[in-house]
Amino acid sequence: MASIDAISRGLMLDSLREYAKRRIPFDLIRELDEKNEFPADILKEMYDPAILGVHLLMIPTEYGGVAGGSFDIYRVCELLARIDLGIATGVFATFLGTDPLNQGGTEEQKAKWLSRIAKEKLLVAYGATEADAGSDLVNLRTRAEHVVKNGKIVGYNISGNKQWISNGGVADLYTILALAPGGPSWFLVERNMEGFSPNKHEDKHGIRLSNTAGLSLDNVYVPAENLIGLEEGKGLLQAQAVFGYTRVMVAAFGLGCGTEALEQAVRYSQQRIQGGTPLSEKQGYTHKLIVPNAVKLEASRAYIEETANKLDAGDHGLQTEGAIAKYSATEAGNKMAEDAIQALGGYGYTKDFPVEKIKRDVKICLIYEGTSEIMEMTIYRGRWQEHLKSRGRYYLDQADRLDELHAKNPTVGAHASALALRALGAIMEECRVQKLTRHQHVTFKLGKLIAAAECAACFSRAAAADRYSESVRFDKAGWQAMARIFARETALSVATEGLALVLGAAEQAGTLADAMNLDAVQAEQKGLVADMDLVALKLKQTFKAK
Repeated sequence: MASIDAISRGLMLDSLREYAKRRIPFDLIRELDEKNEFPADILKEMYDPAILGVHLLMIPTEYGGVAGGSFDIYRVCELLARIDLGIATGVFATFLGTDPLNQGGTEEQKAKWLSRIAKEKLLVAYGATEADAGSDLVNLRTRAEHVVKNGKIVGYNISGNKQWISNGGVADLYTILALAPGGPSWFLVERNMEGFSPNKHEDKHGIRLSNTAGLSLDNVYVPAENLIGLEEGKGLLQAQAVFGYTRVMVAAFGLGCGTEALEQAVRYSQQRIQGGTPLSEKQGYTHKLIVPNAVKLEASRAYIEETANKLDAGDHGLQTEGAIAKYSATEAGNKMAEDAIQALGGYGYTKDFPVEKIKRDVKICLIYEGTSEIMEMTIYRGRWQEHLKSRGRYYLDQADRLDELHAKNPTVGAHASALALRALGAIMEECRVQKLTRHQHVTFKLGKLIAAAECAACFSRAAAADRYSESVRFDKAGWQAMARIFARETALSVATEGLALVLGAAEQAGTLADAMNLDAVQAEQKGLVADMDLVALKLKQTFKAK
């Protein structure tokens, strides 16, 4: 996918910020949230090319779009989440709804439908989830039966129900996954087709500015030309092909929500005086509620960007990387939002301050596009295969490269990241030898440890770069301190949690403690508090009180 140049991307983001400041103030967001109301007028304005044309990011230039790349769309998704995750979800639903068409549509289908979406500012919805299937798309109950005339398939009658569909009650166009005689397939369904009806708008815990509704399809006739790709049975492959990409976008939502909550908490800490000094001067506040979360968010940012850049370079699939990005960023964003409420005390618990709403909103990021538990399983499965294929060398080889990086740049936590990867490799090998992956608990926990170790390695690489990404708001000293903190804490958590995991599932852990080099992991913790002090200072300088 093509990418927009940095200057154009910056102008796009600036326009979105200015629009949000003028058109979507917090008072309006709070009012709509209370009413559980979808702001259709705002979404239509945002789709207007004369105002923002945000939906054009997903559409190739030949069909009237601007052909944004994964990095471009991640940056827009992060900013949208900082404005309001409900509105962001409405926009993302159109992005997601066009994926089957972009991925599997014929040239004629793309020309027809993508051009219409661009020109007519159509809201789109992605109709995959069902009540009994959830993220398990194999267990589809929605059926598409052949309509045959003169021995030729002229169309399909689609019947079934979809649930939890973003934009479900308001979209103009739907991509619907149904089980055809030839297998799971995507179909284009228009809102006005006979037999099609959206259900009630769900009364949700969060993202209340988004529309979420079930869909009912009762013998909805769809012409054969609306079968995406004109070939049955490609639906699951088309869906899985973009999981790496779509999950990076949800990761951006978690990052955006978390970063907004972080900024709210840091600004508050400089204004709130306790015991004669601001909260921003107290380690009990900054080192518990602020710094650890900021570090996790920036580690997630590094991983999101590395994955987005791989996608833009033409790498395909990246399902494991997408799962790591989503898992890490959404868990970090959720934890930051939780701690932001604590950081603001009683104010944080009221609806007068944004962090209460951010916490309600961000929770969905741990659920949609695959729950955190599905991400843990996906991560484990992907990397377990790599461990087996490489005969246990997968993470050891990466650790060797990080040691080389440490020799060149000893200030980015590369040595601690290498220790984390070696410990992880030893844990996975012990699990293989003792056949511990028969326990689902072990596989889920391995997914968590893998995500942390890979983010640590990625953060060290990013912090060692000569030039940082445009999205990084911290100077080299601050960002490298963050990388060191994350690497140290990851090495310690991988080693100790991994040892506990093996001991909890096996009779004994053999020489695992020695293989993980616990003494070196413990020694690497030296300097942690000083780095946390530095990061607390950098956060205060970056997010100055208004």
